[in-house]
Amino acid sequence: MTVCALVAAFNEEETIAAVVTGVLCHVPEVLVVDDGSTDRTAERAAAAGARVVRHAQNQGKGAAVRTGLAQVLAGDASHVLFIDGDLQHDPDDIPRLLAASAQSGCDLVIAERAFARGSMPTARFYSNRIGSRILSAFIGTEVADSQSGFRLIRARALSELHLTATGYEIETEMLIKLARRKASLCRISIAPRYQGARSKLRSVRDTFRTCMLAVRYRYLSPR
Repeated sequence: MTVCALVAAFNEEETIAAVVTGVLCHVPEVLVVDDGSTDRTAERAAAAGARVVRHAQNQGKGAAVRTGLAQVLAGDASHVLFIDGDLQHDPDDIPRLLAASAQSGCDLVIAERAFARGSMPTARFYSNRIGSRILSAFIGTEVADSQSGFRLIRARALSELHLTATGYEIETEMLIKLARRKASLCRISIAPRYQGARSKLRSVRDTFRTCMLAVRYRYLSPR
C-alpha cells in the first residue's frame, strides 16, 4: 500500500502545520491544495513538509479536491487518504484506516464520528443524521457520518470517476459514484474532535444542497 494524503485547505494557517506533521508520521507524502487562502496556509504547509499546489482564487473544497486528485492520480500511489486541514480529524487515527483497508481489501474506508446528541450543536447533529440516512438509501448501504471527509480510497477506483462538484458535496459525489461502480466500503468509528478551527460547513444549508445534488449524482450524471 502506497498512500498519498490529500488536504484541501482554505485559511488554515493556525492548524495546517500540525495536520501535515501528524499525517507524515503515518504516510510518506502529503499534498496540500491551498484553495486561494489569504493567510499563510501555503507557506506553513510547505514548511511542515507538504507538497503544495495553490489556487489563485478560492474555488471551493470540491474544486480543490479535484485539483489534488489530478496530481495524486498521475503518480504511483495505490491509495489516497483524505483528511481536513482544521484538526477536526486526529492524524493518529490514520493507522486504523490503513489497517481496515489492508484487512478488508475494501476500496473505501470511512472514518465515522460517533455523535452524541448533547455533544455538538443541535442543527449539526440533525443535519448529519438526516443527510446520512438519505445518502445510505442512495448508495444501498449504511453510512452513519455522511459529512466525514476523513477517508481512505483506492486510487484505481478514484481514477474511474468523473467528478464535477465544487463544494462540500464532493464527498457525497464520490460515495454515490463509487457505489454505482460497485466499490466495496467499510467503516470505522472514531471519536468526535473539536479542538481545531470552527468548521466551515453550514449544517442546514449545505446538507440540504448536498441531498438535492445526491439525486443528480445517483440518477443523472456520468459515473
